This record gives sequence, structure tokens and C-alpha cells, in this order.
Amino acid sequence: MRTLFVAIFILLFTASLAVSAASPLNFVQVHVNNVLDVLKDPSLKGESMQKVKKERIRSISEKMFDFSELSRRALANNWSALNAVQQKEFVELFKEVLEDAYVDRIMSYSNEKILFQKEISMTDKTSEVQTVIITRKAEIPINYRVTMKDDGWRVYDVVI
Repeated sequence: MRTLFVAIFILLFTASLAVSAASPLNFVQVHVNNVLDVLKDPSLKGESMQKVKKERIRSISEKMFDFSELSRRALANNWSALNAVQQKEFVELFKEVLEDAYVDRIMSYSNEKILFQKEISMTDKTSEVQTVIITRKAEIPINYRVTMKDDGWRVYDVVI
């Protein structure tokens, strides 16, 4: 039993290392596909499973986005006027606003196709990953700007 536990731990640890060390394009693709897997999961169908589905999507977003950097960039010069406690509070509130605004849109996914086109290096620690969502009515470009952190890539901006 202990051997099984160790094997599972090693598998999960190496999988998380692979994602964090991956290219920006691969990083975005893995996380977006994880969200799509949640949305397509037949065991999460129905109104009673909506809360579970939203929580799983939030969990993925925690790994994908750098909410502190998103917050800092949203406030721009005003960020430095806040003390550390205010900054932390703003990050949490901004994260809630973003999740509330976008989780419902994500939940309305209906098998649109997502193309992961390319990554463009912006600096040695930042890149832009270009994707397109193809719906019946339009093609919607979505560009994820990512930055390398100690624990791997994180999205700091989304350009739609």
C-alpha cells in the first residue's frame, strides 16, 4: 500500500513539474483543455452539479492565473498607493469579480473549437499565446500573456 502511495505521489509530482516547465503554449493548452474536460464531463451534467463544476474550474484558474499580477496591472500606478493589506484585499476582491464575470460565460461552452495557434516571446520571461475560439457565428481571438514565475508559467493578462 505504501508503495502505491509513493508511486501515485511521484506521478502527480512529475506531472505538475512537466506542466510548470512546459512551453507557454503547452502551459495554456493544458489548462484550457483541463477546463474543457470539466465542462464536457458527463458526471457533472445537470443543475445539481453546477457548483461542483464551478469549483473545479476555479481550482484550475488558481493554477493558471497570477491574480496578484493581474491586480497590479489593473491598478497600474495606483497599486503602489496601497499598503500590503490593501493590496491583498484588492487581489481577493478582483479575483472574485473576474471569476464571477467569466465563470458563467465559460459554463455556457457548447463544443466550440479552440485553436492554439502560436506563442510569441515578448521578453526572456514573458510570452503571448495566441488562440482562436471558433463559434458558429464568429472567430474570436484570445491571446494569453504569460510570465515565468518560480513555480512555472502564469497568465497575467488576457486580450480578447
